Amino acid sequence: MKPSTLKRGMSSLGLLGISLLLAALPLAAKTVRIYVTNHAGTTIAVVDPATNKVVQEIKDFEVPEAIHFSPDGSRAYITQGAEKFMTVLDRKTGDVIKKVPITGHPNDLAVTNDGKWVLVCISDIPGALDIIDATSLQNVKTLPATSRLHDVVISQDSRYAVATSPQGKFFTVFDLKNQDVAWQYHADQDVLVPAMENAPDGSPRRIFVELSELNGFAVVDFESRKEISRVTFPDDLPKVVPSGTPTHGLGVSPDGKTLWAVSRLYDSVFVYSVPGLKLLGRARLPELDLPGHGGIGGSPNWITFTPDSKTAYVANAASKTVSVIDAKTFKVVSNIPMGEQPGRMSTLVLP
Repeated sequence: MKPSTLKRGMSSLGLLGISLLLAALPLAAKTVRIYVTNHAGTTIAVVDPATNKVVQEIKDFEVPEAIHFSPDGSRAYITQGAEKFMTVLDRKTGDVIKKVPITGHPNDLAVTNDGKWVLVCISDIPGALDIIDATSLQNVKTLPATSRLHDVVISQDSRYAVATSPQGKFFTVFDLKNQDVAWQYHADQDVLVPAMENAPDGSPRRIFVELSELNGFAVVDFESRKEISRVTFPDDLPKVVPSGTPTHGLGVSPDGKTLWAVSRLYDSVFVYSVPGLKLLGRARLPELDLPGHGGIGGSPNWITFTPDSKTAYVANAASKTVSVIDAKTFKVVSNIPMGEQPGRMSTLVLP
């Protein structure tokens, strides 16, 4: 073999070895944080899911209601129940970029996946959905409702938003492209927390929603705009004294394979397969230990997940904790101490 041929061969083998070595190296881990608003306090707790410890507190936000982020994680959007504005925060520095005026007292907020719009549920009567342009940070349109709005979820394709009204006993589907009302679902009882199943193209397929008198959830087909079934939890667990409605907290895992439903009546989380809605398991949540009282529930409410869908987090308002649940075993692996009445949560993923 000629020296030049040998050199080329060795170079090829060397490059092959480097390629194999790089392929064997793990991808750089992304930074994940769980943000928890303490509804009766003035802080937002930040949890590192690698340790399940609070690693930061955002302070001086009286009655923080909800927090979400721009897709790149540079901005945090925060609503406070006592204020008629949405705060835009520089997530790294903690500096306030702007306080965006909104049309009333806010409840939940959500950000479209494309980062274009921030939606704020207005809880003042008669209720509305404020649409904020994330570029100009201006409230560009207010879509009126017939009753106060409480919770909102957005389809993966950023086309539709679903906002619920407990007092109005309905949810409204808003068309974000045309910025108007697409259709409404009306129930025979208060309509609570929603969740959404999306098709592979990101369009909405089914809407799951909790009802105030149902120990379970309703299933609404997006295309037909009709309720197609109601799922009730198995009545085989000891009941506790619930705080508020029997259910409060609903979420589809990021991989789209499971639906998690929080039961205050059983102080538990029930997990169902998607799309089949077969019960896969349940996790018991911590009860309050009060002298002279039997099973007092910890008032579980909202839920969020790590991006790999391996861990779920449930906020327990009365017990002032967030429960960490292993999604494979359905066991609570940790209860993280929080502030006053931990409530809405959001998962942030950074590169």
